[in-house]
Amino acid sequence: MERRVVITGIGGLCGLGTDAASIWKAMREGRSAIGPIANSELHELKGMIGAEIKALPEHDINRKQLVSMDRFSLLAVIAAREAARQAELSIDEGNTYRIGATVGVGVCGWDAIEENYRAMLLNGAKRAAILTAPKVMPSAACAQVSMSLGLRGPVFGVTSACASANHAIASAVDQIRLGRADVMLAGGSDAPLVWGVLKSWEALRVLSPDTCRPFSADRKGVVLGEGAGMAVLESYQHAARRGATILAEIAGAGLSADAFDIVAPEVEGPEAAMRACLSDAGLNAEDVDYLNAHGTATRANDQIETAAIKRVFRHHAHSMSVSSTKSVHAHCLGAASALEMIACVMAIREGVVPPTANYREPDPDCDLDVTPNEPRERKIRVALSNAFAMGGTNAVVAFKLV
Repeated sequence: MERRVVITGIGGLCGLGTDAASIWKAMREGRSAIGPIANSELHELKGMIGAEIKALPEHDINRKQLVSMDRFSLLAVIAAREAARQAELSIDEGNTYRIGATVGVGVCGWDAIEENYRAMLLNGAKRAAILTAPKVMPSAACAQVSMSLGLRGPVFGVTSACASANHAIASAVDQIRLGRADVMLAGGSDAPLVWGVLKSWEALRVLSPDTCRPFSADRKGVVLGEGAGMAVLESYQHAARRGATILAEIAGAGLSADAFDIVAPEVEGPEAAMRACLSDAGLNAEDVDYLNAHGTATRANDQIETAAIKRVFRHHAHSMSVSSTKSVHAHCLGAASALEMIACVMAIREGVVPPTANYREPDPDCDLDVTPNEPRERKIRVALSNAFAMGGTNAVVAFKLV
């Protein structure tokens, strides 16, 4: 018998706020965190925009661990600790080997990379800082989460660009379904607001000069942000046995690849991932009330995602609510779908669809109900989260009311 997987805690921080509650409040209000990047002493980002965390929350991470962490790992640890607190998760020698972590990342430790390049190439340093290698490795975030919380079960990193967090969540679900763990901390983290990363995205000619307007006819492209989102996933039996509050159930996941182009998207891959997710969850298209779109605000991505949604949901595509919360927290790369997990869970719990902010002009090629600018109350029993990454790696997760 397949083990059901539920969520008992969520945590996060991004430009919208430094905990899951404040992130959700800003999402549902359509309040954007996008603006000029201020913390630019190291990275020379004057004149660039993004969704930046202005100040980190208070935390009690000890100095020895702090000096071994790049920013993306620190964000993951803060979010994971919040999720574990909400879940009232007790970790001890009796269960430590049954609790693990998966953390998705997109660009990993660029703070440390840039700091060392500047030190050696500009300032004449003879060698890199001693902890550079463990700081920048893509698996650093999950390793730091495991050390911070004392997790000795399955622990591994996941990297698939903009779909990393959804892939991490799907992988964590698999560990629980297969009986390798009873509990998994899962989500994503990224800190891409550094000079080299932003200039790389600028070279692709996809960055917006003003703000993020998904599905709006006058959209101009992507805005990058930083952040992390984490969830405590448990088997339903484990959560019920310890009397945990269940926030939502992860009904299923669907994964696919375009196998088409390293940057250009295609309809068939996203379509296949959504169909696979519905099949894995045992859902019909008509069961879905809300879809949190990948919604990057590039012309091609929004049109192709709309076309894929129409193929999968047919007539129901115009009945369900769709929105892109990247319009407020920007595109946080490996953390994007982890923050969107928070949106889906809270939309189900509160019966509110968060809006697509900054929307101004209808696009005939993006003609779904994208919840422009204002939140909408509706009963949400099932929510889907789309994540379609550069390179054509796609991951869709279905959440449902318990």
